Amino acid sequence: MTTLKNLNTVPFVSVDHMMKLVLTVGTDTFLTELAAVIEEDFLRWEQFDKTPRIASHSDEGVIELMPTSDGTLYGFKYVNGHPKNTREGRQTVTAFGVLSDVGNGYPMLLSEMTILTALRTAAMSAVAAKHLARQGSKTMAIIGNGAQSEFQALAFKAILGVNELRLYDLDPAATDRCASNLAGQGFTIIKCATSQEAVEGADIITTVTADKQCATILSDNMVGPGVHINAVGGDCPGKTELHKDILLRSDIFVEYPPQTRIEGEIQQLDADYPVKELWEVMAGKIEGRQSDRAITLFDSVGFAIEDFSALRYVRSKLEETGLYTELDLLADPDEPRDLYGMLLRCEQSLQG
Repeated sequence: MTTLKNLNTVPFVSVDHMMKLVLTVGTDTFLTELAAVIEEDFLRWEQFDKTPRIASHSDEGVIELMPTSDGTLYGFKYVNGHPKNTREGRQTVTAFGVLSDVGNGYPMLLSEMTILTALRTAAMSAVAAKHLARQGSKTMAIIGNGAQSEFQALAFKAILGVNELRLYDLDPAATDRCASNLAGQGFTIIKCATSQEAVEGADIITTVTADKQCATILSDNMVGPGVHINAVGGDCPGKTELHKDILLRSDIFVEYPPQTRIEGEIQQLDADYPVKELWEVMAGKIEGRQSDRAITLFDSVGFAIEDFSALRYVRSKLEETGLYTELDLLADPDEPRDLYGMLLRCEQSLQG
C-alpha cells in the first residue's frame, strides 16, 4: 500500500473499509471524536464557504450536492433521499464524498458516506443537544425507528450519557429491530404503542421519519416545558414533522438559515421569523437554553460543513489503520502537457 502522500492515486474508503474503521476505532470513540471535529469546525464557521445544497427534486425524492471549503481543503457530498426506496429493498439515503486540496485541486479522499452520514448526523445531533438540552437529560424518545435511529441512540449515550430510550414507529417491526440492535448497549429500552406514549417523561425527543410529506409526528400537546426536540427528519421542501404551534413555542436553533428555511421545519414560518444559529451558541456569542422550562428545537437538515468534518476525520484515521484502497483516478503523464502522448504510449504497450 502506498502512503497518503502519493500524488498519483487517491485513497478510497469503501463500505467495507468504513465498517471496519468504525469497529477498529470503536463506535463510541468514533462518534465522540467525530463530534469533537464537528465542534472544532463550527468554531471557525466564518472561514468556510457556505451555500444551500444544490438540489434536484423529483416526485420520488431528491439528489443533492453539498459543497464547502475552508480555503485549504474543499469537500463535497453527493447524497440522495428517496423514501420509496425502502419498499424496493434499497436505502432511503445513499452518499459518497470527496475531500480535495485547494492548493492544487487534487482529490485527497474518495469515501462512501451512507454509513458516514448516519454517524455524522448522530454526532451533530448530540453536539446540538450538549449545548441546548437540560443538564442531566437521560431519557430520549425516538419517533421513527429506521436506519438512523440506532446511530442517534449511540451518539446520545456516548456524548450526553442518555441511558433510557422510548421507541416508536408506525411499523412495529422497525421498533423491534431497533430494540434488538441496541440490546446490550447499556440502555433501558421501552417499546411504545403510540408516539404519545413515547414522549411521556422524555427529556429529549428525536423525530427521524422519512416520508416525503407534511406530517404531524409531534402535535403541540405532546411537548411539555423543558424538552429538547431533535428534529432530524423532514429535510426537503414540502416535508415536515412538527406541528407549527410547537415551533411558535420553541427557541429554534439551526445550522445555516438559508438552507433550513428551504428544507427544515421552519419552512412553515414566515421567511423572516427569527431563528438562532448553532455555531454562535458554540462560540459563546449567544446563549442557548434560557431556562429549565424553555423548549429548545434543533431544526436539523444537515449542512456541508458537517460532511467536511466527517471526511477530514476519516482521512486522519487512514494511515494508522490502513483501511483504504488506492484508486488510479488521476492521469499522470511524464510531461504534464502531454496527455495525448500518455494515450499513445498505452496504445504502443497494448500492441506489444
